[in-house]
Amino acid sequence: MTASLIGFAVMVLMMASGIPIAVCMGAVGVVGFGLLVGWAPALAMTGQIVVDNMLNYSFSLLPLFILMGNLIAQSRLSQDLYSAAYAFLGHYRGGLAHATILACGGFSAVSGSSMATAATMGKVALPQMRRYGYADGLAVASVAAGGTLGILIPPSVILIIYGFLTNTDIAQLFMAGVLPGLLGILLYSMAVTYVTLVNPKAGPRGERTAWPQRLRALVNVWAIVLLFVLILGGIYSGLFTPNEAAGIGAAGAFLFALGRRTLTWQRFLHIVVDTVRTTSMMFFLLFGALLFSNFLSIAGGATALEQWIGGLGVSPLTVMIIIVCIYLVLGTMLESLSMILLTVPLLLPVVSGLGIDLVWFGIVVVIATEVGLISPPVGLNIFVLKATFPDISTGQAFRGVLPFFVFDLVRIGLVLAFPAIVLFLPALMN
Repeated sequence: MTASLIGFAVMVLMMASGIPIAVCMGAVGVVGFGLLVGWAPALAMTGQIVVDNMLNYSFSLLPLFILMGNLIAQSRLSQDLYSAAYAFLGHYRGGLAHATILACGGFSAVSGSSMATAATMGKVALPQMRRYGYADGLAVASVAAGGTLGILIPPSVILIIYGFLTNTDIAQLFMAGVLPGLLGILLYSMAVTYVTLVNPKAGPRGERTAWPQRLRALVNVWAIVLLFVLILGGIYSGLFTPNEAAGIGAAGAFLFALGRRTLTWQRFLHIVVDTVRTTSMMFFLLFGALLFSNFLSIAGGATALEQWIGGLGVSPLTVMIIIVCIYLVLGTMLESLSMILLTVPLLLPVVSGLGIDLVWFGIVVVIATEVGLISPPVGLNIFVLKATFPDISTGQAFRGVLPFFVFDLVRIGLVLAFPAIVLFLPALMN
C-alpha cells in the first residue's frame, strides 16, 4: 500500500509540473513495476501491453468513431441542429436555451467530447441568445451544461475507453447511456424553465417559426438522425457489432459530408490527420493507464483499498455515493478522460468485489465527471466558453450554472436510487 501511495503522489507532482498525463502514468507504472519486480519484467510488460492492444481488433472502433465525429463536425451540422431545435422551441420563454440544450444533445451523439460540444455549440448559440437579450448567466449555463452530454450520449469515446479498461461490453455501455442522456436533456430543460419562471427577463421569447420553415429545418438534419438511429438500432438489434457500427458510421458520415458539399481534399486531409492525432493521443493515454494499473496491482494498492472499504461495513450504495463525491471534487481540476483513466484502475477491484454492476458503475462515473465540468469554482466547460468569449463574466456564469448543477445532482440521485434507468435497455439485449 505504501508503494501505491508514493507512486500516486509522484504522478500527481509530475502532472502538476506540466508533464502530459500519459507520460506520468506510464513512467510511474514502469518504474514502480521495475523497482518492485525487476526491470526486465517491467520492460517486457510494457512491450506486451503495447503490442497486444495495438493488434486488438476491438480497438478499431475508436478511430472510426473519431473519424465519424470529425467528418460530421466539418459538415457544419451544429448550425443546422440549432436551427431545427429553435424552429420548434424558440417561441417559448427560454426557448433559445431549450433549443441549445436539445442541439447539444444531438451534437453529442457525433462528437464524443463534452468540451468540444460546448465550444462548438457556444459559437452558434451564444451570439443568438445575446441578440435576443438573454441573461449571460442563463446563456452560458445552457451551453456549458448541454455540452456535458458529449461524453454520455452514444457513441461516446469515453464509454469506449471505459469498456476497454474494465472489459465491459461496449454495446451494453452504449445502450446504457441513452436513457440517462435523455434524462439529462429533460432535467436541463427543467432548469431553464425554473430560471425563466423566477426571472422571465432572463430568457425572453423568440419569434414563432411557421410550419413550412420547421419542416425545412428538419430536412437539413434528417440524414444524421437516420445515421444515429441506424448505428444504435443495429447494435441494439444485434444486426452488427460495435466495430461494424463504427465502420458504417464513418462511411455514412463521409457520404453526409459529400452530400452537403463541405468536403474538399484539403479538408479531408485535415480530418484524417486530426483523427490520427486524436487516436494516437488516446492510445498513449490508455497504455499509460494500463501500465499504472499493473503497478497498482503489484503494489497492492487496489487490494488494500478494497479491504479498507470492506472493513467499514457500509453498503455498496454508500460506497457509490462516496465515489461520486470524489469525482465531483476531481471534476473541478481534471478533464473527464483523465479522471477516468486515473481512477477506474484503482476503483475497479473495489466495485467488482462489492458485486456492483460494471455497466451501471460506468454510467454513474461518466455522469459524475460530467457534473464536474460545470461544478463551481473551476468548471472546465465554463472556461472553454470564456476562451471563445472573453467578455463573459465568470461570476455570472457560475451563478447561472447553479440550477443546472442542482438538477445534475438530482439526476445522479435518480440513477443511484433506480439502476433500471441505466440497465433497462442493456437488459433487453440479452
